[in-house]
Amino acid sequence: MADLAKLAGVSKITVSRALSNSPLVTRDTRESIQALAREQGYKLNVSARNLRLRRSHTVAVIVEMKPSTDRTMFDPYPLVLLGGISQELTAAGYSVLLTTRQGASAAAVQAADGMILLGQGVRQDAVRRFDKLGLPMVVWGAQADHDDHIVVGSDNRQGGKAVAEHFIAQGRRNPVFVGNPGHPEIFERLSGFVDALAEHGVKPLLIRRDEFTLASGDDAVQSLAARGVAFDALFACSDLLAMGAVRALEALGRKVPRDVSVVGYDDMPLAASFQPPLSSVRQDWQEGGSLLARKMLALIHDEPVGSEVLPVDLIVRAT
Repeated sequence: MADLAKLAGVSKITVSRALSNSPLVTRDTRESIQALAREQGYKLNVSARNLRLRRSHTVAVIVEMKPSTDRTMFDPYPLVLLGGISQELTAAGYSVLLTTRQGASAAAVQAADGMILLGQGVRQDAVRRFDKLGLPMVVWGAQADHDDHIVVGSDNRQGGKAVAEHFIAQGRRNPVFVGNPGHPEIFERLSGFVDALAEHGVKPLLIRRDEFTLASGDDAVQSLAARGVAFDALFACSDLLAMGAVRALEALGRKVPRDVSVVGYDDMPLAASFQPPLSSVRQDWQEGGSLLARKMLALIHDEPVGSEVLPVDLIVRAT
């Protein structure tokens, strides 16, 4: 930069301002210095600038999930969330560093300006683990009691309530919930489901399953059948669980929805093309990702920011 200043016959600060497109430098001077920089092969040392500013202009995004053949990283969760995050952050001049919990200890993650955590883990274990990095953090999930983190998530309690009311309207009296309420989001879905059913004197059966996969949904129904449990409705905490449950019911000779109504959660694209088309609670992943990024930027810039809950919709199809 000092060499460019000498060649251009200006001060070093003028060169700095011209290269950063500062309005404090006239347009002619700015264009002249930028052309000279190109001729001389000058490139800004981004690492040195960031070190000086004590900013990396990078946000780490940690996906708290275990990918499998059934539940992949290119499903709407987390892919659409990541799209919303990336669009907002790149527009603001930030890079996105994507990793899983296994890579969270990398030096690049620890040097980030902030962190977005997708998923809280069972009993918020992921939140507690990544808190130790000491970075500003925004979390996708559900707000827990006595939790001062910035959390963005869907109205899971309302989602559970909507499914319960749907089952009651269909005359169902023996519903089952499949999922692991150790996750804050799942707990909220179950709570809304239980509370709404209780208003009609109905109590659901909980079938705990840790994996949100087709195989796990199939196994849940097979377990119920083996125990001779009577049920006429099934609310699964994910679409893949619900699809696995439908397949198992068909294999057992039970018709959906004549014998058993089934509702999933997420409304992934496959839900509409599944046979029969799956009823599901829809979350707005795109807006969720954008909100996560905007709140992360606000934290980085010491602006006031709070948690936010997004509305959900029950999409009724053929199950």
